[in-house]
Amino acid sequence: MRNFLNFLRSKVFLTQLALALVAVVICSFLALQWLKSSTRHGEFVVVPDLARLSVPEMREVIEEADLRYEVVDSANFDPEYPRFSIIEQNPPAGNKVKTNRKIYVTVNPSGYKKVTIPDIIQVTQRNATSMLRAVGLDVQRVTYIDELGKDMVYRIRYQGKYINPGEKLPKTSKIELICGNGTIPDQARIKADSN
Repeated sequence: MRNFLNFLRSKVFLTQLALALVAVVICSFLALQWLKSSTRHGEFVVVPDLARLSVPEMREVIEEADLRYEVVDSANFDPEYPRFSIIEQNPPAGNKVKTNRKIYVTVNPSGYKKVTIPDIIQVTQRNATSMLRAVGLDVQRVTYIDELGKDMVYRIRYQGKYINPGEKLPKTSKIELICGNGTIPDQARIKADSN
């Protein structure tokens, strides 16, 4: 045991210990410098604001900033933004990110998605309006014709043309309901009078 304690106090051991500590410090310093340069520590790019830019304009801005992009998906159409423009991005504008970071963007589609017109023929106007609103269509106007069923839907019109249940229209389209006013049509009245 005494020999071991003498060895720990010897010049040879202390010199070797000092050299080992210096080697560890130098290796740690070199490793940290390598990590800083390879990970570009402290080098950031500010994420540009891509809102309302078209896809080609967004591409150009992203490339100038040394970033990459990925189109996540087209969202539901937003009429407040131009068609095929960026409506959302992640990370948001102003954030600091590393160069070559991927920015995820959402593009405004060309228009509203199409929805199927429900079967509202021979349904009351009130129920038909509810069914249309449920799928995203609006009733712009109700026109009445001489038919026995009061407030019963007989026809559907969109932009001046008659359409049928099952056809597709862009969401938020405004349609016209042709409903009965509760009176017998003239031809039926003439037949009833002649009998």
